Amino acid sequence: MALRFFSTICLSIAAVTASAAMSILDIKHSITDPNVIAPESFETATRQLEEDFYLKYFTERVEMIDTTASAAGTPQQYAELLSRLPTEMEMPYNEIVGRFIDMYLTRRRTLVADMIALHNYYGNIFVEELTKQNMPLELQYLPVIESAIQPNAVSRAGAVGLWQFMPATAGGLGLEINSLVDQRRDPRKSSAAAAKYLRQLHDIYDDWSLAIAAYNCGPGNVNKALRRAGGGKKDFWEIYNFLPTETRGYLPAFIAANFVMNYYDRFGLKPTVVKQQLVTDTVQVADRVHFNQIAQVLNIPVEEIRMLNPQFRKDIIPGNNHPYSLVLPSQQCLSYIISHDAIMATDADQYARRTYVEPGVPRDSVTSAGDGPTLVRITHTVKRGENLRDIARRYGVSATDIKKWNNLKRGKVKAGQDLTIEVMRRDEAPADTTAVATRSLAAAPDSARTAAAAAAPARQVAAAAEPKATPQPKKKTAPAKPAGPTRYKVRSGDNLSKIAKRHGVTVKAIQQANNMGSSVAIRAGQTITIPAKTTSSSRKRRKK
Repeated sequence: MALRFFSTICLSIAAVTASAAMSILDIKHSITDPNVIAPESFETATRQLEEDFYLKYFTERVEMIDTTASAAGTPQQYAELLSRLPTEMEMPYNEIVGRFIDMYLTRRRTLVADMIALHNYYGNIFVEELTKQNMPLELQYLPVIESAIQPNAVSRAGAVGLWQFMPATAGGLGLEINSLVDQRRDPRKSSAAAAKYLRQLHDIYDDWSLAIAAYNCGPGNVNKALRRAGGGKKDFWEIYNFLPTETRGYLPAFIAANFVMNYYDRFGLKPTVVKQQLVTDTVQVADRVHFNQIAQVLNIPVEEIRMLNPQFRKDIIPGNNHPYSLVLPSQQCLSYIISHDAIMATDADQYARRTYVEPGVPRDSVTSAGDGPTLVRITHTVKRGENLRDIARRYGVSATDIKKWNNLKRGKVKAGQDLTIEVMRRDEAPADTTAVATRSLAAAPDSARTAAAAAAPARQVAAAAEPKATPQPKKKTAPAKPAGPTRYKVRSGDNLSKIAKRHGVTVKAIQQANNMGSSVAIRAGQTITIPAKTTSSSRKRRKK
């Protein structure tokens, strides 16, 4: 390999030396290299694109002409058509450029047809971001050779996204990469970063051909090639033989991509037809939400949300960290805002994350200071019109757990059916703490006195149950007053199910106490009323 590389250099140098009058124009038009390597995007399998949601549901493939050589043009045609392109950058023709054009027009016709359809959606984003930075619009075709216009493309070297950024480069441009988010896959943010990076490279070299070469192999390799070429050369074609092998094919492939994306119809190539235009908008998300929650409420396929938002790697938007833009079909953005509370409530228990964990306590229980959770099994008789989700919400558990507790293979229940439900109830406070609590009430803040008052009836019931050593004459005493409601300030990560478990009440009771109807929407910092925990004595009095 080293010998072949050295021989190629010697032949090129000899050719240039043999003709003292040869200019850079002669070099760029006459250069040839049988060992040029095509970018990875040429290897994109058509079957991969067949699974792309946009191509699957928004486009329709047409019958391709089953031909090879007959679809290609002549070098004279290619050179003449390239000269007509209204571009700021030079688009010279040579044998290497021609070879890539032939490859697109013959063996990769189906790939080109699909890329034209994909460009119908993503190309608008590319042009917008390039225009913002006053960049040549022909750069919109760089993702053709970088990724075949696939946001989830991953190279063998680990570059990711439409513009194929490596992690270090992406981080330097401000793109976020973590377990849940990879903004290299975000069409909008990665395009803005690519335009910024290309502008920086052009500022270094003051030449677009070298800027594009540096985009592929890095400024270090371009600088090394410039030093080895010597003589103050400042053009891609002058330093061609000193560049890495893959980079030598990069600019020719870029020129070929511009040619094919502009002139495909002149060579009988029929693009994949876009049968429905996809119009999108964005909404800001400041909550942690799963794609499944959005999909269920807005009736959008999860696959479509993924296609529009490929930056979210696990179908989770971690908006509780900081707000993120969510792309949706434009008519669904208002629906998201209106349905926000319903989205957050959908399968909330399934997607909830613990913000506090007590060692040794079951995962589904919630503990608070002074209380120990107790597992209680109750029986619920299904009422007419109820379903598992309704029942699960009522008791602050998940529908999946109800199915497991009752050995249900299906998610359907019928009226009159008895279901076992496991709920956590807090233990009552020990009776001997009453005196201590009473002494401290005078100095306690209002909230503490209210909480103590709420707990008092439970202690009185417990004390009354203790046997008396000596019978005493009965005295008329006023009946114990039921515990009053308390006020609770919602913390980050709370939901109604968690709060209900923590205070030993039901979600429905909290909804009634706060005039919430069937809504389960709460927010951090909000103060809500917690109704008193109903005791067995008060239930008996109500029955009488």
